[in-house]
Amino acid sequence: MAIRYTFRQLEYFVAVGEAGTIALAALRVNVSSPSISAAISQLEDEFGVQLFVRHHAQGLSLTPGGQRVFNEAKRILGDATALIDLANEISESARGPISVGVLSTIAPMVSASIRRSFEAAYPGASVSLREGNQVDLLRMLGQAEIDVAITYNMEIPKDIAFEELIGLRPHVMISNKHSLSSKPQLSLKDLEGEPFVLLDLPLSREYFLSVFKASNASPNVAERTTQMSVAHSLVANGFGFGMTNIQTAVSQAPDGEPLNVIPLSDAVEPLMLGLATKQSDHRSRIVLAFYEHMKEQIEAGAVPGLPKID
Repeated sequence: MAIRYTFRQLEYFVAVGEAGTIALAALRVNVSSPSISAAISQLEDEFGVQLFVRHHAQGLSLTPGGQRVFNEAKRILGDATALIDLANEISESARGPISVGVLSTIAPMVSASIRRSFEAAYPGASVSLREGNQVDLLRMLGQAEIDVAITYNMEIPKDIAFEELIGLRPHVMISNKHSLSSKPQLSLKDLEGEPFVLLDLPLSREYFLSVFKASNASPNVAERTTQMSVAHSLVANGFGFGMTNIQTAVSQAPDGEPLNVIPLSDAVEPLMLGLATKQSDHRSRIVLAFYEHMKEQIEAGAVPGLPKID
């Protein structure tokens, strides 16, 4: 019997089953909604089974038969991935796709650079990038939407493995026009009473507020934003100081206003940057290669915003 469906169609079907809507699934697999709709219709015609119940304005839900097909489709796709891993092990090379999640605060500086260098080092590899806050990344790992996440050791659950790469101490972002901007380092005592621009992302905000608590200081939170680029602009335009763990080479905000990034002198534990993966007895060769590549790039000082490891 000829097989008249493809792995791609199964991938789209599983994406819809997990996302609950075609629009969200289209974003996750980076294809158009009509392409996914067509794939679902083709599978339903081929199997002779209604896979989803369409709810007006409320997305889709799997039928009982669709749930059984969904479970089997996930198993088939998992077996296909294992087959690629086996081929990689036999050939002793890292090949195939890898989906990498990156914390949104560091993604603009790190993600494209790492993708370029990894694909150059492993021509048979293909990197797709996702970004999100810490909660998003942990969810994506748990649901196998990404293979690995470049992130910090913030509230890592027991079912997630985290391998440290480098410790990053907090730095102060401050307007170039501020009277303290020329100092080689700053303490929270220097900044006492100054308005603070808080990066208001899940777990990130808790970390930055804990920096104040560790120094027995109280932040004067004047502004909140979920976008690092907006924080840069607010700081550069004099609405307060901000904090970051990335030693960004950017000396100006997106609107062109200058800002400085100055080390914080307070004795605060560094935030550990590393790679998070789903706990497993077996890791694919491409994930292992990605970890080694990240380590080598950081040690060589080749990752923007990260210091060279001595």
